[in-house]
Parts: sequence; structure tokens; C-alpha cells
Amino acid sequence: LYWGLLRLFDCMLAKETSDDCRSCLECSPDNGCVRCPERLFLFLQRDGMSHHGTCLHACPTGHYGQRGKDINRCMKCRSLDCEHCFSRDFCTKCKPGFQLYKGKCLTHCPEGTFAHQSDCLEDCLQAPLGEWSNWSVCLHNGVTCGFRWGKQTRTREGGLSGGMPEEHAASLCPSHSETQRCRMRKKWRQEMRNLGKTGVLAVMARYCDKYPPQSDLFPSL
Repeated sequence: LYWGLLRLFDCMLAKETSDDCRSCLECSPDNGCVRCPERLFLFLQRDGMSHHGTCLHACPTGHYGQRGKDINRCMKCRSLDCEHCFSRDFCTKCKPGFQLYKGKCLTHCPEGTFAHQSDCLEDCLQAPLGEWSNWSVCLHNGVTCGFRWGKQTRTREGGLSGGMPEEHAASLCPSHSETQRCRMRKKWRQEMRNLGKTGVLAVMARYCDKYPPQSDLFPSL
């Protein structure tokens, strides 16, 4: 019975060692893989006071692949909040509950940015501008009539970056505007002319902000 159990244990140990070493170039019964094929990465896991090596095609969560002259290794990301990283200090994907911003995993996005999915976005990334809006009403000191010349403006918003929600575009994408001189409609009905300057100014103060110059109150002749 003793020798039978010992033989069974030896067979189980041999199978375990064989499974651990099937992708290795060199293998240790105590430490697993110690050298991997050229395209694979050596991943070391702590096992008590020692390390156990495995050869992998891709490094596990929280690690990145570092290629070397003699061996490729899986190295640990510095941040514990990082799920995948490009290098020790540059994260490319954060664990749930964190936002990615410039290679760092944060609990909240910085001022001037907003959270979108698992990233913090901050600008329009040079996206093309939108269409021009219509020209605004011609104004002079905030009123729409009573002067010969005024100014009007039009704008177009910055385009959306990849994946940017539309509701954030107005606050984060730069807008571009143009201003031009415009001729105001200041001709009045004959009865308005009869009021004199004081009467006309009083009517202007009462109605110019309320009605556009094209209204029936002040039609153009």
C-alpha cells in the first residue's frame, strides 16, 4: 500500500510539472518556467517564499509586457487601480469605479473635463467646426431700431470629438464667431415723424427692444 501511494504521488507530481512546463523552454520542478519561447512572456507569481513561473501569450490584469534581449517578462503596473497599463506608470484602462485621465486612474475627473464611460474627456481634439448659425438681429447699444448702423453676429460651434456626448459640446468645444456692420431699419410711419425727436425717442425706448424692425409698428418704407 505504501509503495502504491508513493507511486501515485509521483505520477501526480510528474503530471503537474508537465502541465506547468508545457510552454517553457526551461522549467524547474520547484519554480515552474524559468525561460520562455521568444514570443511569450514570463509571468512570476509569488508562492509562499518563492516564485512560480508561467509562460503566457498576454500578461494578466494589472501587468504589462516588457520585452527584453534574452527574455520577455510580465511587469506589474504601479497603480493598484490600473487594470491594464502600457508601462509601469502609464495606465491604459482603469478598474471599475475609476476614470482614466492622461495615463492615471482617478476617482473624479479634473476641472474642465467630464466623465464619459471610463475616460475623462477635455476638448474637441481638432474636430471640424459645425455649420454657421443665422445672422443675429441688427443691434445698436442693445436696441433694434432708431440708428443708421448696428452690428450683427453669427457663430459656429466646435465639432464633437470621438465619443463626446452632444450635451457637453457647448461648454467644452470652442465656438467661433463673426461680427459685421449692418444697416438698421429706422424709417417710420409719417405719424411717427410728426411726434418730433422727443416723441420718437420715447417710442423707441418703449418698443425697440420688444419688436423687431420688420414689425408692423415700424415698417420699412
